Amino acid sequence: MTASTASTLLPQSHPLPLAFGDLQGCRTSFQQLLVKAAPAADTPLWFAGDLINRGSESLATLRDIIALGERAVPVLGNHDLHLLSVSAGIRKSKKGDTIDDILAAPDAEDLLEWVRHRPLAHFENDMLMVHAGVLPQWDVTLTLELADELQRALRAPSWKETLAGLYGNEPNRWKPGLKGIERLRVTCSALTRVRFCNQEGTMDFSTSGGLSSAPPGFMPWFDVSSRKTANVTVVFGHWAALGLTLRDNLIGLDSGCVWGEKLSAVRLAADPAQRTLTQVDCEACRAPGGGN
Repeated sequence: MTASTASTLLPQSHPLPLAFGDLQGCRTSFQQLLVKAAPAADTPLWFAGDLINRGSESLATLRDIIALGERAVPVLGNHDLHLLSVSAGIRKSKKGDTIDDILAAPDAEDLLEWVRHRPLAHFENDMLMVHAGVLPQWDVTLTLELADELQRALRAPSWKETLAGLYGNEPNRWKPGLKGIERLRVTCSALTRVRFCNQEGTMDFSTSGGLSSAPPGFMPWFDVSSRKTANVTVVFGHWAALGLTLRDNLIGLDSGCVWGEKLSAVRLAADPAQRTLTQVDCEACRAPGGGN
């Protein structure tokens, strides 16, 4: 038997991950998409953050993801952090929030503990998943290092103090000398909130609109020419007004399900030509105020 023939007879590797855009409590759409995509039982399911809030079935959606066990690979989004903040008394519920059923659940403490222990970034097979974006000065190694710092702080006994300090728009750019809560805040802003920044990596939080809403001198974070994560494929959600965005090194999955648009899932093949997109309509999940 030749080496080339032997290689064709080796057991197939595990199925490629299937990555989902922001669910935001749209459980029915998620279930429909799972049926339509029909992943194998051992397919890893990646979730680009914002599992809950604004859709009508936040508690049931969260339970579904938890029930998947280690098969589920979610990262934290701004709505997931908002849930933790409301539970801790740091922030108040907003109009349009749909997290009361989680907070009132008999096992709310266990549910919140699970959310609090999710990562802020995930990297595997040259695929980097975050909820919102990555600053242009960060390569994969630094992104994972900063995400790890933040997630360890959120898992520590003093997590409420940390979480309270993450809100605010300053500092709005990365500097290697940043320390303490300012360092964590910049990390959180980039990984869970950013849409636009300038060539120097200064973030803008004045708009959540589409590409045409970019302030002068600003651009989508992924279009900065010097971005150090351009050598891997970044998978993200968060930006419903941007819509589904598929490039060789970029997979933007928030296609506005909670706005009544679509929920999207992409099979994460290394070769962009081998990636497959599956979508379902989400008219039934339309929520007043949408999902920013």
